[in-house]
Amino acid sequence: MGGRERPSRPTTCPRRVTIANVRFAVFTVSLPDWTPEEAVGHLAALGYDGVEWRVTDQPASETPGFWAGNRCTWPFATFVDDAPRIRALTEAAGLAMPNVGTYVACTDADSVERAMAGAARAGAPAIRVQVARYDGRSPYLPQRDRALAAFEGVARMAERHGVRALVELHFETLLPSASAAASFLGRFDPQHAGVIHDAGNMVFEGFESYRMGLEVLGPYVAHVHLKNAWWKRTPSGWHAEFAPLRDGVVDVTALLTALAAVGYDGWVSFEDFSTAQPLLERTGDNLAYVKELLARQPRVAPSPTA
Repeated sequence: MGGRERPSRPTTCPRRVTIANVRFAVFTVSLPDWTPEEAVGHLAALGYDGVEWRVTDQPASETPGFWAGNRCTWPFATFVDDAPRIRALTEAAGLAMPNVGTYVACTDADSVERAMAGAARAGAPAIRVQVARYDGRSPYLPQRDRALAAFEGVARMAERHGVRALVELHFETLLPSASAAASFLGRFDPQHAGVIHDAGNMVFEGFESYRMGLEVLGPYVAHVHLKNAWWKRTPSGWHAEFAPLRDGVVDVTALLTALAAVGYDGWVSFEDFSTAQPLLERTGDNLAYVKELLARQPRVAPSPTA
């Protein structure tokens, strides 16, 4: 035949992509019944690599709870003074500290400064810094612009202290999605600013394809929170609530595959607010579940940018 021979298409087989250096921690907001000493002992025995300490001045409660009376929370008022003890306790258990879960607002420069000073003294590389809540009742862009102006100062403090400032993908805030966070952080150096990816929070609001969101965030992906949630119908309508890791809407296998495809090699920190299992049982089961999923991770095509 007189036509040109059609060139053969290269044949490529998808290879198994794994999260090469992933390490696992627990954010202690989800360990309300344990003291810090009990927490590091249990986490080390269960095979965790690190602990992400919750640091805040919380309401008192006779019964330990996630957000009040949490026994595994360090007070923010004394964080700088407590930092050497926190570091010694963590290191003595053979654990690392990937992040400190503070609740300081980006608009509160004095508190951000104190949080970073404490984290640096404790040997933590990053802290969580919160942006404003958003309820849809007033214009979004002016609120975002105020947060951006405040975050300029946060980024300068991060550079000075050598502690990265991380915003979290969180429902009912200015940054519920990966795209919103990428747009917000685009002007900042990713060495000093980053994102905590949270697929569980995105069940409530802000869901985007995991891989797309991770690619959009690029070098700003600094840390991953892992929990689950589901939607339930009540007499007043549909409502999202937290669920056991194995049972919720988050496709954990798809999330792990997406993290692998973009070359993520950081920390995955569990933040389980379910209560169906006793605390020790669910803390151990969560790690076992994710390691089981990683062991039989499906073959995926590697990202050309990974």
